[in-house]
Amino acid sequence: QVQLVESGGGLVQAGGSLRLSCAASSRTFSWYTMGWFRQAPGKERDFVAAISWSGGRIYYADSVKGRFTISRDNAKNTVSLQMNSLESEDTAVYYCAADVSRPRLGIRRSDYDYWGQGTQVTVSS
Repeated sequence: QVQLVESGGGLVQAGGSLRLSCAASSRTFSWYTMGWFRQAPGKERDFVAAISWSGGRIYYADSVKGRFTISRDNAKNTVSLQMNSLESEDTAVYYCAADVSRPRLGIRRSDYDYWGQGTQVTVSS
């Protein structure tokens, strides 16, 4: 069982920045692919970014490429999402997810085995 706890969400003006963090309760965190997803009201939960166990492979959704940066610290069991140049369209609940089953970078919800409870990000225009 892996528990994931997100933090860092909040209210920010368009053009601003936020940094989300996700803390994992697992001694084998460094083995997992980690991902971030987001869900806006009335919409599906969409892929945002993923990072391999070593941090050597990273993949972003086109909508956030060049604005968001995913990173991880295996010594601290954390994964982060730095979000810059935020837009109103980025408003959503952001979820951290862990894939404990496979080494590839998944972009589907079904690729991930464990989820956090989510943190709200609201961007005002």
